[in-house]
Amino acid sequence: MKTPNHPPIESISFTKVLHALSEPNRVKIIRCLFDTHENNCTHYTLQLRLPKSTVSHHIRVMREAGLIQARIVGKEHLYSIRTEEIERKFPGLLDTIAQVRDEDL
Repeated sequence: MKTPNHPPIESISFTKVLHALSEPNRVKIIRCLFDTHENNCTHYTLQLRLPKSTVSHHIRVMREAGLIQARIVGKEHLYSIRTEEIERKFPGLLDTIAQVRDEDL
């Protein structure tokens, strides 16, 4: 199984992160990750009632932007937020995302 690519924190740009967060379902996935800390695509498919292909696309966009990382366990990809690295690079960003109300997405 191919190991997912995670960009080094130094190469992550603020504009790419904002672009990744410009889709409401991506923000919802990040907020789900705050609660679960780590989970697979199926969890978000059920939680957000989206097709698995849509969730996979959103996860890929956020991973390539540097917001989340994947860990492979057997056949499963588990995703989590790169909390410490994102907080160091963009202080307060994750707290802001956590406080956004659904009606403001």
